[in-house]
Amino acid sequence: MKREQGRYELPATDNFTAFVTQPAGWQVPVDEQKVAQFSYNHLPEGSPELRFGGLKPTGDLPAAVNFPLAKSAATADPRQSCPIASDTQTYDMEEVGYASRGVPADLAARDDYAGCGILLLGDNVGDDLSLNQPVKDLYADANGPVRAIPGNHDMDFDAADATHSVDTYRRDFGAPYYSYEVGDTHFVGLFNIVYNGQKADGSNGGYAEALTQEQLDWLRNDLQHVERQKNIVVAAHAPIVDYRGVTTDNASALYEILADYPNAVTVGGHTHTLEHLLAGDSRQEWIDAGIPELTHDQLVAGAVSGSWYSGELNENGVPYSYTSDAAEPGVLTIEFDGHERSEYYTVRNESADRQFLTGINSPAWREWAEVYQQWKDDGEQGEAPAPVATDSVSTADVSTGAAWLAASFFGGSTDASVRVSVDGGEPVAAEHTQPATGEALNVGWEYTETVSGTHNLIADAALGRSSSHLWRIALPSDLEPGEHTAQVSATDRYGRKHRTSFAFTVTG
Repeated sequence: MKREQGRYELPATDNFTAFVTQPAGWQVPVDEQKVAQFSYNHLPEGSPELRFGGLKPTGDLPAAVNFPLAKSAATADPRQSCPIASDTQTYDMEEVGYASRGVPADLAARDDYAGCGILLLGDNVGDDLSLNQPVKDLYADANGPVRAIPGNHDMDFDAADATHSVDTYRRDFGAPYYSYEVGDTHFVGLFNIVYNGQKADGSNGGYAEALTQEQLDWLRNDLQHVERQKNIVVAAHAPIVDYRGVTTDNASALYEILADYPNAVTVGGHTHTLEHLLAGDSRQEWIDAGIPELTHDQLVAGAVSGSWYSGELNENGVPYSYTSDAAEPGVLTIEFDGHERSEYYTVRNESADRQFLTGINSPAWREWAEVYQQWKDDGEQGEAPAPVATDSVSTADVSTGAAWLAASFFGGSTDASVRVSVDGGEPVAAEHTQPATGEALNVGWEYTETVSGTHNLIADAALGRSSSHLWRIALPSDLEPGEHTAQVSATDRYGRKHRTSFAFTVTG
């Protein structure tokens, strides 16, 4: 790129999107739906015939493409609050309605992100790209600009290959990858879904989770203009890794680019899980894929839709929709104060105080879960096995020492701790079920939080039988029959403390 006195020159092709990197202290315009306007699509002949339209012919290149910017005190402030909302993923207007009563409404009630704005982390819709406009309307009451990146459910599946797979997305949202700055932080949005192209029979051809060489080359050039010690957020729909394995095929290539930027953090969605993975964490699955340990923190942002709007409706008229790893639908917020970074997760329609799911994981519950899963696998013949309560346990199960209080702590990481006190006793440290010290994934009903586990089994929702943020502790084997109370206290990696109380019954 050539630059002189505010002018620039870029190489042009017959299919590209040009965009401006917003500097801190400046703000790009937004449209009537608050979507940030910072890019220009060029496709002279327009898209090939696509179900959802794609891009109309743009004609010849104009003599110049100018990107307006206005001075902004909000983006200059080193203190920034940055909500990241992943996987709104509505498949129809009923689900748009569910979404409207969740995270978008919560964000509309907040006024702390005027500079940073909201980042939609992909799978903004669920295959039906005619829902792009209704989903944009969901966030139109945002109190800051809205940016997005595409996911695997935001593509034109009737495209012949990846060349035109996000033409409709580009029309409705803009550039599929880009960067911008707010405060002392450099943000990068990447598109790490490579479409294989429509099959001969017209069906979805599938995709790879990978970064194109074009984006890797661009990112390397983009970061040449960024101070080495600066905070950098690299966001992509698919995580680079998640707690179960390496997700992005060429993860090593990205980490090589980020090697000189120690304060970079990667953020993903896609898996409908909530994860705080830290530099230094190690898993056998990562080692097997050529990543001995994480060199940078990886956040996975949960999901606006939870487990795809599954299950019964709660008191607010929206599905419970617990995620497969025992979290609830919500939004991740990253906060910056100069070079300091922290993050927290807010459950849909709840205050930031709600940070736990807690239940009893007993031998009886594990037996029921196994039987129920087998009943489902066998085609649900006959009556469904009756569920086992998650807030009670028999004296027989308690006496085995294998009845646990299981607590999913939404802010949990390998640098967090959870302690439990039963009936006012001395607090005892709970066991982190996924310590990430190089071991293989611990998976099974014994590594499952039972409130979400019961719901998701019955609702036929996603259930991982594992979680990166689950702690457990054996109940005292001498508990008498009757009512009992456990106090659960947790400290996250930033020293913030959270507490909850859990009442349960021991039966004779």
